[in-house]
Amino acid sequence: MGPDRDREYPAHPIVGVSALVFRNNKILLVRRGHAPSKGRWSLPGGVVELGETLREAAQREIREECHVEIEVLKIFDVLDRIVRDADGRVRYHYLLIALLARYKSGELRADSDIEAAQWADVSQLAHYNLMPDQQALIQRAVGEL
Repeated sequence: MGPDRDREYPAHPIVGVSALVFRNNKILLVRRGHAPSKGRWSLPGGVVELGETLREAAQREIREECHVEIEVLKIFDVLDRIVRDADGRVRYHYLLIALLARYKSGELRADSDIEAAQWADVSQLAHYNLMPDQQALIQRAVGEL
């Protein structure tokens, strides 16, 4: 069973991290390469692995997906991501812990898990068709920087 198969129709919610990584007045966005929301711009992140802290998970995911190093500052919020199928069954259920972070080093490039990665100007977020809760989260985070 591949990772998508294990995450589809889960027996319980899956814990993940979502990173708000800032570099000057820009935020790191990725275009998702897998379901749910394949092809949509999003905050980077992924599933927390057994024995891994939230900070370690965020740093690993950003390193693997985008080839940059980050400094995690704090837990910022928690998001529910529940996707139901046509019959109302829960197809995906993630509990996403949003972490506020800043860029440390590395040249941004997209790895095979994502379609693209970009430093997006926070004043241009409307061009990225983000999920409404992520766009609101970014706007709140900008207010705290």
